[in-house]
Amino acid sequence: MIVYDLECRTSGHRFEGWFSSSEDFAAQAARGLVSCPHCGSHDVAKAVMAPNIGRKGNQLSAPVAPGTPAAPLPHAGGKLPPEAVQMMQALATIQAEALKASRWVGDSFAEQSRKMHYGEAEAATIHGQATRGEAKELLEEGIAVMPLPFPVAPPDELN
Repeated sequence: MIVYDLECRTSGHRFEGWFSSSEDFAAQAARGLVSCPHCGSHDVAKAVMAPNIGRKGNQLSAPVAPGTPAAPLPHAGGKLPPEAVQMMQALATIQAEALKASRWVGDSFAEQSRKMHYGEAEAATIHGQATRGEAKELLEEGIAVMPLPFPVAPPDELN
């Protein structure tokens, strides 16, 4: 799938559109199937956009410490609306508070979760790291797990 930044030529509204190819966008636009979600105009064109280039394998993003306020993220129209920024900051604060009452188990998250689920260890609130496959297996076993909304650095990597 290709994500295009689109622009309504009538009112200048900007929004995203997902298409299987550039030709798919052109065909849908020609048939009048692409319209502005804000005003309904079918006079829509691709907007200028920056390419989405992934990091090199040897480049890691800096870990975010729990409780770090979320910075405004860019989107097609510039910065996020203030309400979205406030919501993300509130979510980051809630996550930081939840982590204070949780125990870090690192890479043994799946193992520890299973032990608690099957009564081999006392139930506790934990957080750690699991592969996507491990998380899927836990869910298939009926063990409730979920990813955290914001990245968490292991305690030994924090300043």
